[in-house]
Amino acid sequence: MEELDNTEIRLVKKAIEATERSYARYSNFKVGAALLLEDGTEVIGCNQENAAYPVTICAERSALFSAGAQYPELAVTTIAIAARNENGELLAEPITPCGSCRQALIETETRYGRPIKILLYGTCHIYVIEGIRNLMPLSFSDKQM
Repeated sequence: MEELDNTEIRLVKKAIEATERSYARYSNFKVGAALLLEDGTEVIGCNQENAAYPVTICAERSALFSAGAQYPELAVTTIAIAARNENGELLAEPITPCGSCRQALIETETRYGRPIKILLYGTCHIYVIEGIRNLMPLSFSDKQM
């Protein structure tokens, strides 16, 4: 954490807090995400599960879609992601976004024409990734950045 700036540390802490708002009745795997928009606005999201599994939404997409609905004119600059296991403990190793969330991040980067910094939190270390295409290099979109 000491290598992150104050804004990034605050964002990671918001992602950790968002894990507590998760509704993970079926998996007991609580994920939180926090976004930073270009004007400094912060938006959080958390996974929301449902017995009808396709209705479930991941933390990353929850945050991205909320930001798109509330602040469609503002680009996402950074996303922080954290998770807790079935015992409620923060994961030691960072988790990465699923394929659907990676595609939603690609679409968001394409929409605003700029990469999103990704902060993947684990208690042992944090990965800092400059743009989703570093996690999903052979992605598809209607236009490549």
